[in-house]
Amino acid sequence: MTEKNEDKMKKIISFAKRRGFVYPSSEIYGGFAAVYDYGPYGTELANALKREWWKYMVQFREDIVGLDSSIFMHPKIWEASGHVGGFSDPLTECKECHSRLRVDHLLEDVNVFADEKMSEDEINKIFSENKDKIKCPKCGKQDFTKVKKFNLLVKSNLGNFTGNIDEEPSYLRGETCQGIYVNYKNILDSTRVKVPFGIAQVGKAFRNEITARQFIFRTREFEQMEMQYFTTPDGEMDEYEKLREYRWAYYTKHLGIKEENIRWHKHENLVFYAKEAYDIEYNYPFGFKELEGVHARGDYDLTQHEKFSGQKLSYRDPQTNEGFTPHIIESSVGVGRTMLAILTEAYTEEELEGETRIVMKFPKMLAPVKVAVFPLLKNKPELVKKAKEIFDELKMNFMCEFDDNGNVGKRYRRQDEIGTPYCVTIDFDTLEDGSVTVRDRDTMKQERMRVDELSDFFKKNL
Repeated sequence: MTEKNEDKMKKIISFAKRRGFVYPSSEIYGGFAAVYDYGPYGTELANALKREWWKYMVQFREDIVGLDSSIFMHPKIWEASGHVGGFSDPLTECKECHSRLRVDHLLEDVNVFADEKMSEDEINKIFSENKDKIKCPKCGKQDFTKVKKFNLLVKSNLGNFTGNIDEEPSYLRGETCQGIYVNYKNILDSTRVKVPFGIAQVGKAFRNEITARQFIFRTREFEQMEMQYFTTPDGEMDEYEKLREYRWAYYTKHLGIKEENIRWHKHENLVFYAKEAYDIEYNYPFGFKELEGVHARGDYDLTQHEKFSGQKLSYRDPQTNEGFTPHIIESSVGVGRTMLAILTEAYTEEELEGETRIVMKFPKMLAPVKVAVFPLLKNKPELVKKAKEIFDELKMNFMCEFDDNGNVGKRYRRQDEIGTPYCVTIDFDTLEDGSVTVRDRDTMKQERMRVDELSDFFKKNL
């Protein structure tokens, strides 16, 4: 990471806490590694991101339906998916300072890449060949233990009364897609969907990450937005290309992310069942990293669950009477990673009259607060009363904030920092002629407008 980008990352982390977007979890107890809480504005931003994703993936599509599956599922599901046997990260320990370190991250820092499906021996070989380039990020030494793979599933004692968590454990789900796969037949039987169709879900997942890092980019508790699309075997790759195009348009056209800040990355080492896999990468302050995965998975998932459950999961086409096991293409993205991308994209510093103005230039649909309402003076009851009346009317349709703290200039700066698109100021002219001042976040231009025009103006512009 360059000094400039490292500085931007520090600014975003500091801003996120100072302005109520993201807090370290359990901070009064010293924190809890790689877990974060979303503050008032972070919650609104995350909700807006999930709402826009759902709108784009479900509301706009006649061929995709929604699901909310449980966090706890039958333990055999994780055996079928391969998570119990193969869901692991490679770990080494620095012999000098005893820091435990992710080997794939150490290799990545010297531009060597290890696939997550590689065996322990294969990763040890690559690590040994590159040890002369690698230093411990904590102490700078180059003396490491042999690589061991560490399972990432989070164990639970749910329903286990033996007192031994390793005896018949249950798990917090490591990903949300398994809930979709095991409900595929339920949705086929209870709705009018026909292949090809998709199932979308937003939900929490948990991974016992060894060294989570980079703020909310990689955490142990996170929320995923996933869509699994069930296709005919012959139609898999055509649908896959359509999905890639659709997801690219979501970021560049729907969310307005600059095209120079995202790119496609093709996976060179595919797992044995995959047909093709691409990641959409975003240019975070620490470089281009995965934002979303778009993968063609073949029929592996349903075949595995059919084998382990003993239930038939094949599909018979009502037109051709042809029977087959559907193939799956998926789109999977984290809420936290999307939020960090949006924070990075929106964070702007501008010079204004010799001072630096920090403004979060969120797309208006994502802004945590859409409209702020001010009385010009807080010690004038008649202004406060009128401002409250306008606020109470607008808040029924828009997320609004009432702000009477400090002078109007300071209030503008505060609202700029949290990304509020419009501020409405009630002054003495409002009492005379029913007009208010509406100020635009990005242009800082102000215009007078009648109170009875505000709702239509905001509906049109938000």
